[in-house]
Amino acid sequence: MQANAMTFNPAADEVADKLQHSAGSIYRKVLDKRKHAIRGLWVRNGRYYAQISVEDPTTGIKRVKRVPLEGAGTDAQAVAKFQELLTQRRKGALPVLDRTPKFADYAEQYFDYYKQVKDAKRESTLYTERIAVNHWIEHLGHVRLDRITRALVNGYIAKRQGAGMTGRTVNLEVTCFRNVMNRAVDDGWIRSLPTENLRPLKWNPRKRELVDSSQIQQLCEAAVKESRNGSEFAGYIRCLAYTGARMSEALRLRWSDVEWNQRQITIGSDGLAKNHKARVVDFNPNLENQLKEMSARKAPDSEWLFPSPQRGGADRAAKTFRETLLIARKAAGLPKFGFHDCRHFFISMCVMSGIDFMTIAKWVGHQDGGVLIGKVYGHLSNEHAQRQAQRVNFGPVVLTDAISA
Repeated sequence: MQANAMTFNPAADEVADKLQHSAGSIYRKVLDKRKHAIRGLWVRNGRYYAQISVEDPTTGIKRVKRVPLEGAGTDAQAVAKFQELLTQRRKGALPVLDRTPKFADYAEQYFDYYKQVKDAKRESTLYTERIAVNHWIEHLGHVRLDRITRALVNGYIAKRQGAGMTGRTVNLEVTCFRNVMNRAVDDGWIRSLPTENLRPLKWNPRKRELVDSSQIQQLCEAAVKESRNGSEFAGYIRCLAYTGARMSEALRLRWSDVEWNQRQITIGSDGLAKNHKARVVDFNPNLENQLKEMSARKAPDSEWLFPSPQRGGADRAAKTFRETLLIARKAAGLPKFGFHDCRHFFISMCVMSGIDFMTIAKWVGHQDGGVLIGKVYGHLSNEHAQRQAQRVNFGPVVLTDAISA
């Protein structure tokens, strides 16, 4: 016997109660073989109902409800279904009695909850989820949680793909939807997810145009020339490019995160990294030189690598360098340059330097042991090898040292 064999539809019950004494809509007792009324079992217009008293798990108040017995076409089937329902009640496996909210209404409850719970989810995460969930609301916001089916989910996926969304985008949107529905399971509104066993869409990552060292240098020089925050911005850009850190991760770096003796820097020591796990990046020559240069001119009244220019008497980290980026890239003629390009630069340079994917994944905070790096950047190692192959010379070689000797 399945726990969801019986489903409550309070709206239908309310209508049934109102029509109980209407012509053609009278509830009649179901009789046994001896023509005695079976307690709690009713029939109306060929549909069977069980009348039972159930305690609300939230308030503890007992209420009498008429529950339709789905699948019962005869008196004998209705009796069997009624017994199943009573067994469910004894086991505490009855569905929720309250009217299940619509997805749009419950989504608002979901976001309100995480706004109130401190540090449960970052603001940027909720912002991303909100954008995705709004698309789901447009598609099925009017549907009650327990009525959302796999067919509705599949319809959403097909609609988004038809609108030109990539498989990766749709997969992320499904994840955000699943987060809301998981919470609905926790709250007792539904018993299982409509996305259960749903396979993610396959997608081919687009080939990102790679920035090079000369462009990074060009951008930094333009920032120093055009902005009051130019020197700090240049240090920030180079730090991103030499560590592979994400934008917010780098902004929160403290000088206590730099281990000069071990020649390492810890990213995410505050627990606010994307996966909430700190990671260590070993010094490469460029990173070490950059940190030494920054240390020589660091603000004596700040613990941050990138202190806020408007911190006043308080010691605060800079919130963003976006305004400086807009100024610098316009002056440098690099309109498409973004902060995240520095992370791709770091990973790409590591791949083309022959660093194994697992080590790179550890440095940049991937939890898959290098699988994603191999999928997105693996072609770079092949391209790099092919370029190096063109340098092989099978002709006469002049060995100057041997001649001079």
